This record gives sequence, C-alpha cells and structure tokens, in this order.
Amino acid sequence: MDLGLSGKWALVCGASKGLGFGCAQALSREGVHVVIVARTAEALEAAAAKLRADAPAGTQVQAIATDITTADGRAKVFGFRKDYDIVVTNAGGPPPGDFRDWDREAWLKAVDGNMLTPIELIKATVDGMAARGFGRIVNITSSAVKSPIDILGLSNGARSGLTGFVAGVARSSKLAGANVTINNLLPGAFDTDRLKATMEGGAKKAGKPVEEVRNARMKTIPSQRFGNADEFGATCAFLCSVHAGYITGQNVLIDGGAYPGTY
Repeated sequence: MDLGLSGKWALVCGASKGLGFGCAQALSREGVHVVIVARTAEALEAAAAKLRADAPAGTQVQAIATDITTADGRAKVFGFRKDYDIVVTNAGGPPPGDFRDWDREAWLKAVDGNMLTPIELIKATVDGMAARGFGRIVNITSSAVKSPIDILGLSNGARSGLTGFVAGVARSSKLAGANVTINNLLPGAFDTDRLKATMEGGAKKAGKPVEEVRNARMKTIPSQRFGNADEFGATCAFLCSVHAGYITGQNVLIDGGAYPGTY
C-alpha cells in the first residue's frame, strides 16, 4: 500500500532505538524526510546511518542530539525546521516505584516529560499543519493508560493527563476539519532495551534466570510473544498516512491481546 507520504517531513522523538526508531524507519522507507531526536549523539548518528541506508534515494535524514523535554532542545529542533507534516512524540517513561516515595519534583519531572512536552510539540505544529491541509501527530504513550500498573504511578498519571488533553484538542473542528489528526499509540510489552532491563531487574529480585522470567511474561500475552519495533513502526506509519484521515482522538492499543477488556 502506498501511504501517500513521500516528500513530507516528520519529526520523530526518542528515535535512536526501540519504538521511536521503528517509527522513523517505517516513515523513511515511505520516502518521508525525517528529523530524528534523542539525547545521545553517538547512538542517534548510528540510527541515522541505518535509516539513510534503508530509505529511497533522495530521502533526507537529519539527526539532532538534544533533550526534547527542555525549551532549549525544542528551540534547537525548530531552529532547523519550523514546519512538520508529521510529529511522533516519544519520551522515556518515568521510573517505577512506590508512590509514597515520590516527591513533588519526581511528579513534575514525569508530567513535564510525558505530558507537557508532547503538548508543546503539538502547540508548535498543528496550526501550520492545518494551514497546509495535512497533519499527523502520533503520541507514543503506554498500554498502562488503559490498564494501569501500580508501580508505574508516575507514568499512569502523566500519560493519562496527555490522553485527556488529546481527547479534546483532536476533536477541534479547526484541526480535524483541516485534515489534522492526533492519536495515541499505546504499546504493551515490546522487545526493547527498556523491557530487557525490566526483565533483568525482575530476575535478579526473584533470584531466577532472566530467560525464565522472560518466558513467564510472554505466557501472559495471548500472542505468546513480545512485539517488535518493525510492526509498531508500521502501525505508526499507517496512522500518519493519507488513508487514516478519518481516525483521530483515538488510543490505539498494540499489545498482542494482553488487555482483557471489551472497550
């Protein structure tokens, strides 16, 4: 399927690896010029090299090593290019723990990274998208928005705040009526470095081999496996495509059937 995106410009955050990279790769394969952002320059440049090698001729890939959660970081990104047709927001989730141990600073950091930063990126780009008659914003959040996990309270709270904001703004006729969509993509358990670190921590705490913990976790998923970045990226690319203009304000859960609810 031709997604109708060749020649458009995308900003993809947290794109040096994992799900962010998967989204950048799926878009660049469609001929989308991508600006990828992450904090670690070396890993980001390596990611950019992979994207360039895999993209159609003429597709531009620009790597900007910066912290998108800061005002200076966003200024750096928009200093390179003001207008984007596609924005994929993505920030590392806050650490797990007991809510009794989190102080005000921990909450503010979580909200700033996982709620306010995406809102700032949306604010900076949607009006230009509307003026041009095309725009796609995809926020990578978490399946915990639909099925909260007690030790992920910081993430549950901050990402749910973003979800509530998007539910309103995505339904603005000034945006939806101008072919600008805003959706959230909710990953479950994906085979990323973050999941591997979680598995290793759980195995150490339980005194069990990592492979045993990993297999036990997979058995809780109806698909009997973890997701991969390629299929996540493909879903993101479709939501960004010309074929998805009637999908907006949605929380698209991609978790192998793990969520047990009807709605």
